[in-house]
Amino acid sequence: MFVEIVKYLSVYLVSMVKFFGGPLTGMSLGLSYIETALLTVAGMMTSVVIFSIIGQAVSKWFSARRRAMKKPMFNKKNRRIVQVWQRFGVPGVAFLTPILLTPIFGTIVVALFGAPRKNIFLHMLWSAVFWSALLNLMVFEFGQLAEGLFLSIKLW
Repeated sequence: MFVEIVKYLSVYLVSMVKFFGGPLTGMSLGLSYIETALLTVAGMMTSVVIFSIIGQAVSKWFSARRRAMKKPMFNKKNRRIVQVWQRFGVPGVAFLTPILLTPIFGTIVVALFGAPRKNIFLHMLWSAVFWSALLNLMVFEFGQLAEGLFLSIKLW
């Protein structure tokens, strides 16, 4: 029982920080597709809740830190995020959060632009469900194929 809890907690905690790590961790620990998908969504949404609440404070700290280190406020990555925000708003940033941004950074970006929490939760939830289903499907279906290919190369 303790081992199962540790497995679930591992997928959950990894998904809080890096979304794509959830499906990989779940498969490597032998969890089912449904378990891994649900834990991945739960992990991302926990980060979304936490960082939407403290998002503005974190963004102010991050800006002050960049100024103290004399780094430019805008770089190529920041400009792209602003362009996505201007074109697509919260849904666009939410769509890109699991694959390009981390759940933490994506939530901070949306909170920094002043989106209402209700919109943040709604759009991050559909994004998490969509990407969790897709990424878990890819990892569980093609992961076994890649594992078999790796074994055949290793035995060769």
